[in-house]
Amino acid sequence: MNMPAVRPQRPEFSSGPCAKRPGWSAAALDDAVLGRSHRSAEGKAKLKEVIDRHRLLLGIPDDYRIGIVPASDTGAVEMAMWSMLGPRGVDLLAWESFGQGWVSDAVKQLGLADANVMEADYGALPDLSQASPDRDVVFTWNGTTSGVCVPNGDWIAADRAGLTICDATSAVFAMDLPWSKLDVTTWSWQKVLGGEAAHGMLVLSPRAVERLESYTPERPLPKIFRLTKGGKLIEGIFRGETINTPSMLCVEDVLDGLRWAEDIGGKAALIARSRENLAAIERWVDATPWIEFLASDSSIRSSTSICLKLSDSCGLSGDGRATAPKEMSKLLEAEGVAYDINGYRDAPAGLRIWGGATVETSDIEALLPWLEWAFAQIRQEAAA
Repeated sequence: MNMPAVRPQRPEFSSGPCAKRPGWSAAALDDAVLGRSHRSAEGKAKLKEVIDRHRLLLGIPDDYRIGIVPASDTGAVEMAMWSMLGPRGVDLLAWESFGQGWVSDAVKQLGLADANVMEADYGALPDLSQASPDRDVVFTWNGTTSGVCVPNGDWIAADRAGLTICDATSAVFAMDLPWSKLDVTTWSWQKVLGGEAAHGMLVLSPRAVERLESYTPERPLPKIFRLTKGGKLIEGIFRGETINTPSMLCVEDVLDGLRWAEDIGGKAALIARSRENLAAIERWVDATPWIEFLASDSSIRSSTSICLKLSDSCGLSGDGRATAPKEMSKLLEAEGVAYDINGYRDAPAGLRIWGGATVETSDIEALLPWLEWAFAQIRQEAAA
């Protein structure tokens, strides 16, 4: 098979950090508050602007707190678990590596005695209806390493007694989140907005704030996990007075991403762009017998972390199928066509293509013939 004539304009298909928004350049950072304290009036104004733009763009309720916290999405999830889990039993839902990480931390590090683990294999979901409204629940909205997302929030009771703690890092801005069903929601700037890493977002419902102010865990909390002082929420965190020193370059970069999102039509436009990327790959998979989705059920298929695997009819042996995705990724990276599309290290062998809103559908469409070319090279070598 000959090399395709058309190449993606931007070969960045990594699932994190993700592609910058179209047209991005370092000039977008020219207005950054550099060489100044983040606690200066200018610095605090920038941080508050990040919070305010998130609220407006995502439609976060006025009585929910929004904070910028350390250590990306991971830090935000850990902060919530260490500060809030304990007074009730907790259901832990896991169907890929990041969810498994929250299970491990809750059971092995926090040592929670009443922890019910509900698991599913890569490509599937556990039975969400088994999550009890009387218990806390920790889950990822979108499994970044499996390409599986929860379809909606219908399984979460409106009159629940427990808290919902949702890792939404590869879902927010690309999927419609039901804020009334979410008590703690976390994400990072590096995913659908294409921002720089190391900073997390933490959103708390009034019920989550009530938990923080009424429950003091017996375990010691590191400074960067502390959300209360004297039994009261530290409100400054939710006005841009961050716990630690943020990168003002990263702050300027996420502001650029938020402004771009507003300019193209807001949350609805971001969701539509991501869905168009998935639709392009779905059309190709339907017409290509050697490839299939890791998530066979389209109702739970992610539009951001799009995970593919070689089909049983691909013509390669078991070992060949296991190594082919990595070899294909190497070929395409060497050609400058696609970077970082090999599946996650803990996931089944396959390809993972980021389809978030900063990726152009035209680049996805240009990539697909190259996937066919790379697979043809691998199959030809296997037959030699």
